[in-house]
Amino acid sequence: MKASNDGIYTELDTARRRQVLETIIRSGVEVIDPDRTYVGEDVQVAPGVVLFPGTHLRGSTSIATGCRIGPDCWIEDTSIEAGCIVRYSFIEQARIRERTTVGPYAHLRPGADVGPEARIGNFVEIKSARLARGVKAGHLAYIGDADIGEDANIGAGTITCNYDGESKHRTIIEKRAFIGSNATLVAPVTIGEGAYVAAGSAITEDVPALGLAFGRARQVNKESGRGGKEDESDDQ
Repeated sequence: MKASNDGIYTELDTARRRQVLETIIRSGVEVIDPDRTYVGEDVQVAPGVVLFPGTHLRGSTSIATGCRIGPDCWIEDTSIEAGCIVRYSFIEQARIRERTTVGPYAHLRPGADVGPEARIGNFVEIKSARLARGVKAGHLAYIGDADIGEDANIGAGTITCNYDGESKHRTIIEKRAFIGSNATLVAPVTIGEGAYVAAGSAITEDVPALGLAFGRARQVNKESGRGGKEDESDDQ
């Protein structure tokens, strides 16, 4: 099922799309709004899946039983295992393992391999990274070229700095590590099992197992020079 050059589906394409939807509905897939659901001819959707409006499934995508997909997802050449929930997200050439939750507004790029029982939240981007069982990345993170161990926690605003301008490097975060908010992990770097990285840290060296790493500049407080007076500036 292909779109015409201007991106508009032809009547023939529409007929094929409806045929595919009718086939999967008869097999036991629940499609909430067939007029707003798009499933390619090569896509495999198991009985017991629920597809919400705005879902686009393309390429060699497969969806296992018990998944709830959508609303408003674009999923291409991706394997999604049983019991997953994916909402408002863009996913391409990825693997989502069983009972993992993705979204809203997540972006899984080629090579993302997440779960089982992981949680990927809003505005999280993952590329060429393996996130093991129970990993949580709740919001506002970039995880690229990384291996994340079981039950690790990735705080809001965390990024893996994987590219030095010439080469890509990997970040390794071992199981049960805790990465605080707004941490910058400069690869290649390893965060040991059960280690903590303090919020706001830039980490450039390995952190040992059970270690606590700080990478902050020292805070300096100075007088503002205003002397507690009210602002006399013009409001205009």
